[in-house]
Amino acid sequence: MSAGTYTPRPGAAPLPRMIAAQTALETRMLLRNGEQLLLTVVIPTLLLVLFSSVDIVDTGSGEPVDFLTPGVLALAVMSTAFTGQAIATGFERRYGVLKRLGASPLPRWGLMTAKTLAVLVTEVLQVVLLTVIAFALGWSPQGSPLAVLLLLVLGTAAFSGLGLLMAGTLKAEATLAAANLVFLLLLVGGGVIVPLEKFPDAVQSVLGLLPIAALSDGLRDVLQLGAGMPWGDLGILAVWAVLGLGAAARFFRWE
Repeated sequence: MSAGTYTPRPGAAPLPRMIAAQTALETRMLLRNGEQLLLTVVIPTLLLVLFSSVDIVDTGSGEPVDFLTPGVLALAVMSTAFTGQAIATGFERRYGVLKRLGASPLPRWGLMTAKTLAVLVTEVLQVVLLTVIAFALGWSPQGSPLAVLLLLVLGTAAFSGLGLLMAGTLKAEATLAAANLVFLLLLVGGGVIVPLEKFPDAVQSVLGLLPIAALSDGLRDVLQLGAGMPWGDLGILAVWAVLGLGAAARFFRWE
């Protein structure tokens, strides 16, 4: 045994290892939070099962599950990337958690990367669960998996930027109220459950520019109608992603 076998090696761990450890921690925190589980799992699942089984909303011709599943997938992305992340990050900021993490060897951009990766991991679990339930209800998806993946990634980026912007600029209590209010408003007016065609023409043009409407309509065009790449919806999501992430990077306050 050499003299230096057990010599301590002070210093930060490699950056990829730090990000991976923080991602695992953020994911566990998301999955252990009862309110987060309600938003990310329970509500989307109940909406999918209820509205697919009971004729409450006129979803047009075809099976209700074929219309509802893309919208519920979009809702799942919004609930995790926007509502859940905004509330969790807002209270971390209030209690000084972000300030202390910002002073650790993990750079601040690394912390945000870990939060984003945790959101993606949670969304993968959501999509798998909702897809299994949808298939059990008789869902028959069509279209390109690549188009679906691009829509989900851009939707995540758009909602994540907006969630971080809200969490980094408002007080925690205001973030909690605003995030839940926005969730409810977009659930009703974002084409998730109620088709946008049910709204007046003047309102449709405005609602169609919302990120939840672009994501749900894009997923519906691909998965229900078998359309090609939904460039218009992808463009809307890209604009929201750039604006949201840019504003969050510019105005986010760590204290």
